[in-house]
Amino acid sequence: MEKEKDTPEIRREKMRQEELKHPSSSIHGSNLPDLVGGLGWKGTGILILVLIVGFILYAAFFQ
Repeated sequence: MEKEKDTPEIRREKMRQEELKHPSSSIHGSNLPDLVGGLGWKGTGILILVLIVGFILYAAFFQ
């Protein structure tokens, strides 16, 4: 019952805390879900947009 009432942010934070207790995949430190969770949806959108524009510029100049 409790899991149904949790918001996505609370569930994500609980999963992050569990991962910190048992670090299996994040041996090298921070990872993408931590970055995206910290940025929010606007920051994530800007990051994706910058990556796309960077790829287009790279493809245009180095082809």
